Amino acid sequence: MKLSDAVKRLLVGRKLASTQLGETLLPKRIALPVFASDALSSVAYAPDEILITLSLAGLAGYAWDWRIALLVALVMLVVIASYRQNVHAYPSGGGDYEVATTNLGPSAGLTVASALLVDYVLTVAVSVSSGIQNATAVFPFLDGHEGTAAAVVILVLMALNLRGIRESGALFAIPTYCFMVAILGMLGVGLFRILVLGEDLRVHSAQFGIQPDPGFADFTGLAMVLLLARAFSSGSAALTGIEAISNGVPSFRRPKSRNAATTLALLGATSITMMLGVITLAQLTGMRLVDLGNSAYTLNGEVVEVVERTAIGQLAETVFAEFRPAFYFVVAATMVILFLAANTAFNGFPVLGSILAKDGWLPRQLYNRGDRLAFSNGIVVLALAAAGLVLVFDAEVTALIQLYVVGVFLSFTVSQLGMLRHWTRHLAAEKDPERRRPMLRARAINAVGLSMTGVVLVIVVVSKFTQGAYLAILAMAVLFVLMKAIKRHYDSVAEEIALEPGEAGELPSRIHAVVLVSKVHKPTLRAVYFAKAAAPSTLEAITVAVDPERTETLLREWDELDLDVPLKVIDSPYREVTTPVLRYVKGIRTESPRDAVCVYIPEYVVGHWWEQLLHNQSALRLKALLLFTPGVMLTSVPYQLRSAGSAKRRLRQPVRRRGVLR
Repeated sequence: MKLSDAVKRLLVGRKLASTQLGETLLPKRIALPVFASDALSSVAYAPDEILITLSLAGLAGYAWDWRIALLVALVMLVVIASYRQNVHAYPSGGGDYEVATTNLGPSAGLTVASALLVDYVLTVAVSVSSGIQNATAVFPFLDGHEGTAAAVVILVLMALNLRGIRESGALFAIPTYCFMVAILGMLGVGLFRILVLGEDLRVHSAQFGIQPDPGFADFTGLAMVLLLARAFSSGSAALTGIEAISNGVPSFRRPKSRNAATTLALLGATSITMMLGVITLAQLTGMRLVDLGNSAYTLNGEVVEVVERTAIGQLAETVFAEFRPAFYFVVAATMVILFLAANTAFNGFPVLGSILAKDGWLPRQLYNRGDRLAFSNGIVVLALAAAGLVLVFDAEVTALIQLYVVGVFLSFTVSQLGMLRHWTRHLAAEKDPERRRPMLRARAINAVGLSMTGVVLVIVVVSKFTQGAYLAILAMAVLFVLMKAIKRHYDSVAEEIALEPGEAGELPSRIHAVVLVSKVHKPTLRAVYFAKAAAPSTLEAITVAVDPERTETLLREWDELDLDVPLKVIDSPYREVTTPVLRYVKGIRTESPRDAVCVYIPEYVVGHWWEQLLHNQSALRLKALLLFTPGVMLTSVPYQLRSAGSAKRRLRQPVRRRGVLR
């Protein structure tokens, strides 16, 4: 096995045959951490963003935190109920894209796809950046290097996901369940101590006041409405990742739709409980979080600088002040889940990309599965895009989150409209009252979902547009136009190469065989004999005269061989090789347009990459030019040098796989 193959097997694992695809299907206990880690992890930053945004109005804004959280929870409940209809109606894995395309047309489907692809990239960037910010509390040396650290984490996640969805899911399941236990345990202990034992638990930031942003000092009227809308849109980040389950239905074990719907219900119950619990405990402990640069901490009326800590970090430190192992467990679990939340996107993006590639909207390489039956090319594209984003924004969650959510709520809204059309169409054709009843109930759920997600989309766009959401919208528009262009290209090529009715093509009148000769040696003789064996209509050899002495020697040696093949010398006053050959071949085509020209090019086969740099350069340039000449065929005639023997032996080594007889 070559060194490169050995390294690949070490990183990715042994190859899986196509027949082993069933082995990669997920049970619910693994599917929950694989597809729901993004939505679950939002508990670590969605409450923070609500409190940070409300801090612009000072302590007066905090009176609205639980109302905002309840509204976000209500929207989440409706969206999850709506998506339970989606997974039953469209279990093929297209998710929102398939719903929109089927019911609203290709442009609507492409709009949803553009939004989801951009949002998946942002999911990875935001999740990993948030994880790095939590990690700086434990590893201070990361301070100032967040962007680089986040990019490294993304590349590690890429490597893990290249091993396949089941293997990465099993690896990520334990940390995800640890996070759920950590947060629910912290909430249970904290609320028990406050509500049952009557303890006065106060977080470190409770001692500070908040100096509001001058623009929201008067927290009434339009200013209040705008700030509350902005806080709600930031908190709505908790809904991201819900759509991933509808895209991943094919990855579930049978019955796929029912298992996916059950996983959605578990996700909703867990996420809503944790988010509301964090907001409640934050309010009871007097937590303060500010938008540094706009609002500020104050102590005794004076502005003070305070090391910013996340909501989870402050709550864990307060609840488990006398039991530090539990504090470290909560912080570590939160940090890891934020990194692993990106795994939702690593499963959603490649699947959606493969469907779009199959339909011709994206390069077809994204449709191919890798060695481990994962869509490897999609995984790599997602990782590189997200890594570039965290480097540009230096892993700043507050900056990245402004780009977030727009895409996911756009897909939510279009999907709900598509489902509404879906049920209306089916109801028009169904007359049985028993069958119409569940359809009517499903349509009502989707109608409520459409109303709520549509309103939220408007709020998100209006409140976040100037904060950076315009960049996400611009990226979606560019991607939409790019995918349209790719589709036009594929359609144009398909139309160009398609056979007309009754068309069977035609044979060329004659075949002109041309052998390129630079020296009289074994590779040249092999090319000449191979050309003779093909029995062309005419056969000739050509050489370019760049050195008179070498040309005379070449002609003399050619005549001595008596090959019965004429050798034509092409003059080249400027010592070029490729241009005279190209001109000569084009001349043959010009004289006989119905004839085909087959050019035989002797090539050395070498065993080391550095040897390739020393040989075949003229042949490569010539082939590149001849490929664009109509009616010209190229045949490379290989001649294996001695150094190629080691490479040959490596290739002859048997490939050892499990289940293969030796």
